[in-house]
Amino acid sequence: MRYETEFPDRPFHYPKSKSALHCEGVSLPWLAKKYGTPLYVYSAGQVLDRYRLFGNAFGHRDHLICYSVKANSNLSILKLLSRHGSGFDIVSGGELLRILEVNKKAASRVVFSGVGKTVEEIDLALAADILIFNAESETEVALLAERARKLHTRARVALRVNPDVFAETHPYISTGLREHKFGIDIKAARRVYREIKRSHYLDPVGISVHIGSQIQTAEPFGAALAGVAELIRELEGDKIRIEFVDAGGGLGIDYHGGGESPAAKAEQYAAAVESALQGLEVRLLVEPGRFLVAQAGALLARVLYVKRNGAKTFVITDAGMNDLIRPALYQAWHEILPVIRDPEAKSSVVDLVGPVCESGDFFARDRTMPKVKEGDLVAILDAGAYGMSLSSNYNSRPRPAEVMVKGKLAWLIRSRETIRDLMRQEIRHLY
Repeated sequence: MRYETEFPDRPFHYPKSKSALHCEGVSLPWLAKKYGTPLYVYSAGQVLDRYRLFGNAFGHRDHLICYSVKANSNLSILKLLSRHGSGFDIVSGGELLRILEVNKKAASRVVFSGVGKTVEEIDLALAADILIFNAESETEVALLAERARKLHTRARVALRVNPDVFAETHPYISTGLREHKFGIDIKAARRVYREIKRSHYLDPVGISVHIGSQIQTAEPFGAALAGVAELIRELEGDKIRIEFVDAGGGLGIDYHGGGESPAAKAEQYAAAVESALQGLEVRLLVEPGRFLVAQAGALLARVLYVKRNGAKTFVITDAGMNDLIRPALYQAWHEILPVIRDPEAKSSVVDLVGPVCESGDFFARDRTMPKVKEGDLVAILDAGAYGMSLSSNYNSRPRPAEVMVKGKLAWLIRSRETIRDLMRQEIRHLY
């Protein structure tokens, strides 16, 4: 259990001689008192540290880090990364509008992925002059050409190829096999590139690959990019010059707090990518999302009740699966800490759950943790990625507020929703 400050590179810690868990230099009890719970808390310093760490790993190669917006799309996080030169990987027109809201010039650093781009989304991206489209089907390629013709422009295109590479991860976030909906079979890609080259409205300047998320070893990335490198050399024979290789994202983190080195993991990933692309003069696009923001965030919750049902003890909090669905959806592990540390506290085995009317509403099952009582605060760690971005209003529950911390400063970056917010778009018909 991450009970002492064993990992100084992680922002959530118990400072020496203090009993309260802190994010950087701000105590979580103070944040809970000021902003209420449930509450998402993010460390700006951690986001930037991970961004620089990842960039340093690729220092030898012309590259652009394109933050995966779906991991956490809060405008303040996007603005923070944009100010430091980050690119962005988007999968919807809404995500593009978020980028344009924080920095219109950042459109030139946007990569548009996703299997179901609409006409409206394509037109928006063409008008913004984004860096490149990652096309995922021949039908999408044809639609891109049609929309570029109507708008009197040209679209820079990469095919997202499916390398049929297995990555050991949860099946819901594995994307690199033939049975998945993503990409074009790499064996058919050469023919499609030849067709793209004949278009007056498309520039076939890139290749994209993405094999999944929360992948813990570097080898699958290297295997996927080895196939990409072979395809690039074949395309050279067709006089198609590939300028960009989008290696996708997917590098995982250690949710169990085992003390692994993020720097070493990024360096291993970079070495596998570089080995596959050795000798090719291309600009590398990489799309980390989770790796940059997951460990920068935590969900702060208050214990409502502690109850026993037979042999089971349930700790019921005011946060639920609508606030953080990863444990219910992926059976994901998140470390959970009492916000006030008591070295004398005994441990017990509990299910830490929420108030949502579902048996799947849990954060941990049969978890050994220090005993907590009603009114105590707990912090669910490593929740900066796919936490708020996957949240919902199930059970008509307003979503949490979000706070950013930098050093000893903290500021609100999203107000807490109200029931009125939830009902504002609804129309009351009288029958």
